[in-house]
Amino acid sequence: MTDYAISLHHLHKQFGSKVVLDDVNFDIAPGTIVGYIGPNGAGKSTTVKIVLGLLDADSGSVELFGKSIDVRTGEYKRRIGYVPEGADVFNALTAREYLQLVGQLYGMDAELAGTRAEKLAAIVGLGEALDRRLVSYSKGMRQLVLIIASLVHNPDILFWDEPLNGLDANAVLLVEQILRELRSRGKTIFYSSHIMDVVQKLSDRIILLNGGTVVADGPFAELNRDADTSLQELFNAMTGYSEHGQRARAFADELMGITADAPATEGGDGDE
Repeated sequence: MTDYAISLHHLHKQFGSKVVLDDVNFDIAPGTIVGYIGPNGAGKSTTVKIVLGLLDADSGSVELFGKSIDVRTGEYKRRIGYVPEGADVFNALTAREYLQLVGQLYGMDAELAGTRAEKLAAIVGLGEALDRRLVSYSKGMRQLVLIIASLVHNPDILFWDEPLNGLDANAVLLVEQILRELRSRGKTIFYSSHIMDVVQKLSDRIILLNGGTVVADGPFAELNRDADTSLQELFNAMTGYSEHGQRARAFADELMGITADAPATEGGDGDE
């Protein structure tokens, strides 16, 4: 029997009196793209930080490939690639220097890290900019560097949090296809994003977290009982958020000084 790539058992975490994760359980098979979604504050980032050893769970366990993680050694981290949301880079370094450094931190030989970084950068269109300092990079270029940094050591599991931030349409399509290719070669991708159409399109399985609890888990086709419902609509229904129109009208009314006692004026083009 093949070990699960990721197993979380009865994971619980709270900060003070606020429960962030409440008995979270799931097992993920290797070679799966999982969309891990939920409202802000649902516990998504906390989950990932516990797996990465950046936070300690109050109770419960985490296993990677059938073995409990040992944050004291950190050896298991060499099998993980991570793209955090809003990560900083060392602006004084060139992209080549930064990627070499990341590779070495993961235990790679400096020459191998540099060679692989150069080849990967060329494929995604950063080859000519590889020796420029990161301070000169656009947001999209930095995001590609972070994606390469998460992959340069050839990890088995990817944890990507909003990885498409700042990318143009062509880069988004390329990264999506890279994920599919990596999945086909046995990599496990744990993907968190608020761009629901991308999550719906990419994910073999969707785990929806709300209030620290898993409220839905499965392929989108199984979660969606109405063939015409999008993941965004399903997300809204399962998280209890259905006031978009009402709030939008209230926002616009407040912005334009409209009250119940002062109806909106018609026209608005300035003609008398």
